[in-house]
Order: sequence, then structure tokens, then C-alpha cells
Amino acid sequence: MSYRLLFGFVLSLVLQFSLVLSNPPGLNIGFYQYTCPKAEVIVRDEMTKIISRVPSLAGPLLRMHFHDCFVNGCDGSILLDSTPGSPSEKESIPNLSLRGFGTIDRVKAKLEQACPGVVSCADILALVARDVVFLTKGPHWEVPTGRRDGTRSVKDDAVNNLPPPFFDATRNLYQFFIPKGLDAKDQVVLLGGHTLGTSHCSSFASRLYNFSGTMMADPTLDKYYVPRLKSKCQPGDKTTLVEMDPGSFRTFDTSYYRHIARGRALFTSDETLMLDPFTRGYILRQAGVAGYPAEFFADFAASMVKMGNMQVLTGAQGEIRKHCAFVN
Repeated sequence: MSYRLLFGFVLSLVLQFSLVLSNPPGLNIGFYQYTCPKAEVIVRDEMTKIISRVPSLAGPLLRMHFHDCFVNGCDGSILLDSTPGSPSEKESIPNLSLRGFGTIDRVKAKLEQACPGVVSCADILALVARDVVFLTKGPHWEVPTGRRDGTRSVKDDAVNNLPPPFFDATRNLYQFFIPKGLDAKDQVVLLGGHTLGTSHCSSFASRLYNFSGTMMADPTLDKYYVPRLKSKCQPGDKTTLVEMDPGSFRTFDTSYYRHIARGRALFTSDETLMLDPFTRGYILRQAGVAGYPAEFFADFAASMVKMGNMQVLTGAQGEIRKHCAFVN
């Protein structure tokens, strides 16, 4: 048995034991074992096909689950389209760059063919997030399922609940993480998900051209990295994409922590993790020559389950949407 498979097996056992004690009522591992026994296999098969063809979707799909859960809980509200006079979360500035909605629709269609009206869109997001991490060489974990879909999706809710990239880590922690039951460890671990994907220049341009109104670059940015970023991102650029984890942005690993330790994090929210003794220690441990990928993988899996349990709808709450973009 390979190290990765052995680690995944041990991690699965540990998480299953802990989840028995911590899952919200109505959320369970294997929730669909009788109503749609092949649900997770269907999701995995579709994601294997999609990521093999479009590996760049892994980061956006992982991010989509974050953006769903941080706004009024993991209820699939990020997937709802706007209605006349009522713009949805999709229309909020933090969500305009999200990609992969078509992927979720494709997975949902396959599940509807197999088990009509059974698997929620909220659960699909959680399963897809797990699978894209695993398919990019990250950990595998058991996802508690049984979420139901919400019917509310309001543009302003996203602005008020999603941590922006220009906040410092302390403000992020106490404004966006602590109120949702996530702690400093969850913060530094979940932000490690930036090892996958890209970012628009506009999310960090102020660090290059006008940090804190100085018309200069952020002095905490590595001085050799600044000109490289400026060569890609001109002032006012809102379309160019930059790898968040250069050289490894399609592989789930610990290398993003090395970038943070070297002053090469794109976002203020990530860079300022170095200011807190606990999160700094975690970053430096992962950024070492050998690193501790097994620790990070286990921590990431645990924090993802914890995040995925936030404010879920279960039982008779919400609904099971027939199409993820519309309420029934």
C-alpha cells in the first residue's frame, strides 16, 4: 500500500470517529447509502473526467464551497441565479470571478438521472470540493452528507460575510472566522487552500502600486517578487490571472506556505498570518525543507469538515432543488 493510500485510510478512520461526535443532527457519513447508493461514485467519476480535461477548475470549485458556506451556511445558495429585482450572491463582487457553475450543473444532472430529487446541491458542493482536492494529489476524507438546499440568495449577504483578500489576518479571524465557529488554526489551514488556483490582479494590485495610500509597493512583499508581479499586472488590470502558488497551482501541497514565509503571498490576508505567533509557527513548520504534508493534509480535511457543517439545513428544512440555479 502506498504512503498516500495508507495515510488516507488512517485519516478516514480518525475523521469518521470524530465526526460521530461532532456532526449536526441530520448530517451523516453515508447519508445516501439507501436512497442513492452510488451518489458519491457518480460525483467522483464526473469530477475525474472534468479535472483531467480542465485541471484549472480545481481551485475555483474548491473556492465555491468556501463562498457558499461562509454566507449563511452550507446551503447551496451560491448556486442560485438572480431573479427580477433580487440580485443573488453570484452578483456580488467577491463572486464575480467564480467559475465552475456548469460543472455543478453537470454533476447534478447525472445525479437526477440516477436518483431524482434526492441529492442536494449543497451536498454536491461539499463532495466536489473534497474530490478536486484528492484529484490534485491532496487528502481524501469522508464527507458527512444530508444537507438541504436553501431558498435565499442575496447579493449583499456575500459582501458582508466573505473575508476579503486585503484584510489583515487578525481582523479576518475575529470578523469572519470566530463568529462562524472557526478558530485561528482553521484560518491558517483553510487559507492553505490557496495552493490551488489563480487570482485576478485586482485582488492584490494595491500591494503593488498603492499600499496604504503610499503609491508604493507593500514593503512586506519580497523585493524580487514585486517586479515579476508588476510585469503581469498593469495598473487597473481586472482580467489577468496570476498563479497563487507559482509552479504548483494545480497540485494540492504545502508549497503555498513557502511563498508566505518568503514574502510572496499575493494577499494581505495571507501575508499577515506571519504576524501572529501561532499561525506564523504553523506556516514556518510547513515551509521547512521537508515540510509536514501529512499534518497539513489531516488538518485541512478536519477544517473542511468543520466548515462544511456550518449552519446546515437538514431534515424538513429547505428543499432538494431539481436544478441548482433555481428554487423549486
